[in-house]
Amino acid sequence: MVARAVSSRATTRGKLARGPVVFDRPTIGKARWCRRRLLAWYAQHGRQFPWRSPDAGVYRQVVVEVLLQRTQASAVGRMFDAFFEDFGSWEDIISAPDELLESVLRPIGLWRRRAIALKALASAMIARKGHFPESRGELESLPAVGQYVASAVLLFAKRRPEPLLDSSMARVLDRVFEPRRLVDLRYDPRLQGLARLLVRSRAPALVNWAILDLAARYCVPRMPSCGECPLRTRCNFAILRKRHPSGARRAAPSTGRVKGI
Repeated sequence: MVARAVSSRATTRGKLARGPVVFDRPTIGKARWCRRRLLAWYAQHGRQFPWRSPDAGVYRQVVVEVLLQRTQASAVGRMFDAFFEDFGSWEDIISAPDELLESVLRPIGLWRRRAIALKALASAMIARKGHFPESRGELESLPAVGQYVASAVLLFAKRRPEPLLDSSMARVLDRVFEPRRLVDLRYDPRLQGLARLLVRSRAPALVNWAILDLAARYCVPRMPSCGECPLRTRCNFAILRKRHPSGARRAAPSTGRVKGI
């Protein structure tokens, strides 16, 4: 038995990740085992952020994913209430003076860049009467929406089992399964397929958050805490590290793209 996980169709400079990817029975079984372990661990140890609340709403969840680019989740968590008190809708963002928006964003850095991105996306969403497109291709044509944010929209707004694949999730997949073939995770079809296979469940958002929290707590870039990780008994990296401590020191490769964990 094999499973097909269709890889991302995102395009950047004319390139795209190819698919579909076929996985063998052992990989499918391992992904299923990891998913169960992750959900059980997350139920007890998952981080509590306001955008993970069932009452957060799609607007807040999507805006937060834009804010999380190149910053830490804890930093966004600290400014969450203040931001959404002032900017509770796309209309609030577009009508606000640039200086006000930038001042609220200043604590998480890159405030001018973030303000420009949010204003552009707000303008597009107002023109669309607040409705996101259905397809990934249309989503990625919107301002400030790349592969990652498009996946977030499909996950939260369209209820599709899409992975929030960033450098943190890629690091976990690299170690648990196998190293990626391409440095840029957007164009690696097997990595994309593995991420999609792993979150294929009735609770894809919880699986995504569990992976990101595990990456932040145990599967860090340098000196990961393999001995405490719930995936350690079937993680290739952890097994190798236990058998040959000096041969598993090198962390998973960096993508050059950072999203807050």
